[in-house]
Amino acid sequence: MQSNQAAPGGKKLKVLIVEDDRFLQKILLTKFEKEGYEVRGASDGEEAMQALLAETPNLVLLDLILPKMSGFELLSEMKTSDKMKQVPVIVLSNLSQEEDLTRARELGAIDFLTKADISIHAVVERVKESYAKYLSKAH
Repeated sequence: MQSNQAAPGGKKLKVLIVEDDRFLQKILLTKFEKEGYEVRGASDGEEAMQALLAETPNLVLLDLILPKMSGFELLSEMKTSDKMKQVPVIVLSNLSQEEDLTRARELGAIDFLTKADISIHAVVERVKESYAKYLSKAH
């Protein structure tokens, strides 16, 4: 296992994938699992919040357009929670306007990927890079 797939302490990196498109969520879950990650999926903002409260992941891959609670609302909730504010979030969304990117970053997202512009393989690679960069800044 490569070091960027391990959480501090050598355990598998836990990734929460929040995506309401069930087909895309399944593809992402399968790809990340094959890459050696421990994954969990959530299909809406409320389910994601419950998952975050139940078990804090090392990283969240977050869509912004979600039922019940938007990705922006989830980011905002995470930012105000002592338990969740340190969890890095990478946005994967169809929203690609500059104001969406700026808002996501202001709410704490460490990276922003546009679905239409990136392959599944590239998502995994970018997550590895962004998480490694996040860890190097955190220490």
